[in-house]
This record gives sequence, structure tokens and C-alpha cells, in this order.
Amino acid sequence: MASSSSSDSSAPQTPQLRKDSVTNRWVIFSPARAKRPSDFKSKSPVNPNQQHQQQCPFCIGHEHECAPEIFRVPPDNPDWKLRVIQNLYPALSRDIPAAEEGNNSDSGRVVVNGFGFHDVVIETPVHSVQLSDLSPREIGEVLVTYTRRIKQLMSYDSIKYVQVFKNHGASAGASMSHSHSQIMALPVVPPAVATRLGSMKEYFDQTGKCSVCESNSKDLLIDVSAHFISIVPFAATFPFEMWIIPLDHSSHFHELDSEKAVELGGILKLVLRKMSLQLNNPPFNFMVQTSPLGDNASQLLYSHWFMQIVPQLSVVAGFEMGTGCYINPVFPEDAAKVLREVKVSPSE
Repeated sequence: MASSSSSDSSAPQTPQLRKDSVTNRWVIFSPARAKRPSDFKSKSPVNPNQQHQQQCPFCIGHEHECAPEIFRVPPDNPDWKLRVIQNLYPALSRDIPAAEEGNNSDSGRVVVNGFGFHDVVIETPVHSVQLSDLSPREIGEVLVTYTRRIKQLMSYDSIKYVQVFKNHGASAGASMSHSHSQIMALPVVPPAVATRLGSMKEYFDQTGKCSVCESNSKDLLIDVSAHFISIVPFAATFPFEMWIIPLDHSSHFHELDSEKAVELGGILKLVLRKMSLQLNNPPFNFMVQTSPLGDNASQLLYSHWFMQIVPQLSVVAGFEMGTGCYINPVFPEDAAKVLREVKVSPSE
């Protein structure tokens, strides 16, 4: 990515196609379709109190209304800080046999039993508190909870990939306004993950370098800490998309230690606050983009985990669905400049 980036911080004013060396995706940047980047605001900001606290099963004191609990922090404590529970409406079932291989029929169709895990992480016991309201240490505890659950799921040989994600706001896919995130453990490696790994390998084979490590570019920078950097990616698929990347090459998110989790919590809080202030508290999604479980040493050379944050400011329409090529009206250099200039006080 960085090798294609201009050192000039001002983005071009004519349409441009960029290929992302991480995702292997083409993105069309079309500034004629946008206002000034600083004018982007969510037209449907999230109201964190949409659901009344008395009706919310995720609030403290309503534990009996939830699906079974997996663990809580602190353990066996009624005054818990966070809980991991089963999803009441899971996409996959932990109660059916796991199939080692897909069943290939004469028609070429492949079927795998829907064995897997679909969990919910309740990030706070207080209904009105959002993730960005927590301290870096508290957000770090949420991140460590993800890693702890992933390590538990690694004991199942049939689980190939674990996706951590957060949907914030109804238009981003959240059915509950109480702050939470989700973990899904799959018996297959999803195609987008396989494509990303293939693209990373291709870049490594051509250059001998990791494409994510190479994404450190000043004109794309939002902020930097001792071990992490936040950027707008060179070929951002969506307006104001952001990545948080460990500066040290690391393939698996679940290897994050508690000290670095607090640091990551701080930079995640910062970018979420910047996004909220600049873009009118938009609905958003974040995803932990990590490596499949059981990757061997040769794959680790080119595979690098990162956190992707996507504010919901645009609509995926027919062109995107038909081509897999996205149109972004905001050049990444412009988005990064706007986000750098948003002032967030340490106490916010």
C-alpha cells in the first residue's frame, strides 16, 4: 500500500482507481461525488439510549433473561464488569456434530454441517455507557476477553477461523443498543479471509515485505503510540474507514498481551471519539482481521492482523454488488487529515 502512496499530503482531484495490496480489491475514488471531506456527517446518528434500561437483558440484574453465560469478569462476581454469553439466536450451532470435510455431491455442491460458536460480549453492565466511554484499561479488558475466548475455541480442531466484530447502531446491524460485540467461530476459512491472505502472500512473494507493515505512511496517519498506529488505508473501501495496526509484525490477534491491550484500548478509544465528533456519532462496525487458526510458520511471514473500523456513511449498491469494486467519494489522504485535526482531550 505505502509503495503506491504519494508523499504529497493533498489528494488528487480527478477520479483514481487504487488497488489494495492487502484485500486485493479495486476502489474507485471519485471526489466529484462528494462534498468536502470535512462536511461528512452521519444523517442517522446513533442514539445509545434507544432501548429502555428496564427492558434490556444485557443490564446488570437481568442475567437470568440472557442465553447461558460462558464466563464473566471478575469470575463468580455479581458486580461483574463484562460477560461472555451464548447468542440467543446463533447463526451456527455448538450442539450438532462437526464435519471434518464437506460433502461433495454429484452436482458439485459442497455442504458442511453448521457447527460453530456464536457468542456475545457484553462490554459494560451499565446501559448508557458505550465502548468509547470506557477508559483505555477497561477497553483493554474487553480486548483481552476476546483473546481469552479465542484461545478456548482453539481447542476445537474443526474450528478454522474466529471473527470478532462489533455492530454499533441499528443501521450497522445491532439489534441491542446496550454496548456489546460478538465472536463467531467457523468451521471454514471465509472467502474474504482467504483472498486477503492470498493478496498478502502475493505482495510478500514480489517484495519480500509484509503489505500491512508497509502501510505506515505519513499522509495516511491518524495517530501513533508505542506499539500501534491508526491510519486511513491507501485504498480505503469506505469513506473514513480506519485501521489500527500493531507496529510489530504479528499474525494472530489472540497473541495480544494484557499490557499492549491497554495501549490498543487507548488508541481505539481515540479513533472512536474522533469519528464520533467529526461524523456526528455515526453507526459503525469494527472487525478484527486476523489469521486462521493453525496457520503454519511459512504463512506467518506475510500475515499481519489489524483492526478495521467502518463508519456507516454510504450505501453498498448495484455497482458494488455486481463488481466487488467500491466507489469511495473521499480520498484517504483527505480523510486522514480531517481526523488528525479533530482534537480529543485525554479525559473524553
